[in-house]
Amino acid sequence: MDWECIVVGGGAAGLSAALVLGRARRRTLLIDAGEQSNLVSHGIGGLLGHDGRAPAELYAIGRAELSAYPSVEIREGRVVRGSPADDHFQLGLDDGHQVRGRRVLLATGMDYCPPDLPGLAPLWGKSVFQCPFCHGWEMRDKRLASLSAGEEAVHAALMLRGWSDDVVLLTDGATELDTEERRQLESAEIEIDARRVVELIGHDGQLTEIAFADGTRLQRDGLLVEAPLRQRSKLSEQLGAACAPGPLAADAINVDSLHRTSTAAVFAAGDVCTEQPYVAGAIAAGSQAAMIIVQSLLADEFGMPYPPTDDE
Repeated sequence: MDWECIVVGGGAAGLSAALVLGRARRRTLLIDAGEQSNLVSHGIGGLLGHDGRAPAELYAIGRAELSAYPSVEIREGRVVRGSPADDHFQLGLDDGHQVRGRRVLLATGMDYCPPDLPGLAPLWGKSVFQCPFCHGWEMRDKRLASLSAGEEAVHAALMLRGWSDDVVLLTDGATELDTEERRQLESAEIEIDARRVVELIGHDGQLTEIAFADGTRLQRDGLLVEAPLRQRSKLSEQLGAACAPGPLAADAINVDSLHRTSTAAVFAAGDVCTEQPYVAGAIAAGSQAAMIIVQSLLADEFGMPYPPTDDE
């Protein structure tokens, strides 16, 4: 069976796109490996109608909604290769099956790459986090720290001040802050600690202490860290969709305002191509991408006007 659209990835963007495609009566296959990065989080912060809901629960609701649309099929698995095939795309799954589609929507998401610190993994997405908007409310009025020594160090620490008046900036041995930056931090009553961090200590997902190379420890309840994004799939490369470095990812997929990639009939939505990943944005992007995909199919079938890409 040839699918009109194959959606690769069953997170917020992929499910949102499949819902719109299903309501448009388009034969849609959604392939999901179940690797959404936010599954470790206690809940989704700031998502209207679902504030605080566990990510896995949101995705289960989305899958249940898709079951109402007979043109949509969900398949468990990982797409491991892809290539153009005439006017279609051929995708290979890790179980050996091959599928063909006229359109492909890449919604594979990204992997977060937090610092390689002992003790961080069991705390990640709970009391150690990279987005204050997602986790700040749960961390309100607690003892917080920001671990950053790059250009965003001051910005990150100042952001935390909106949720707590007890914030420490950990520069991990770096001393590149200039006079103006130090003035800003001082005016916000943010302490600067340049000791090198060697370990995070906590239990049941709750950070309790930060250990330094000199043997001392700092009691903290929450820690904001830098966590650059990295693509978890090589599918965009295999399909010829161009990538470019952005502020948070070195290999974000380039898309235009209509979520079209540099490869005709291949689209992308969600964290895999965004500058600022968040669930509400991914839902909106998936919905918009699906509407454009439907229009592109109608353009093929009935000659409906369709916006040209930048290079046409």
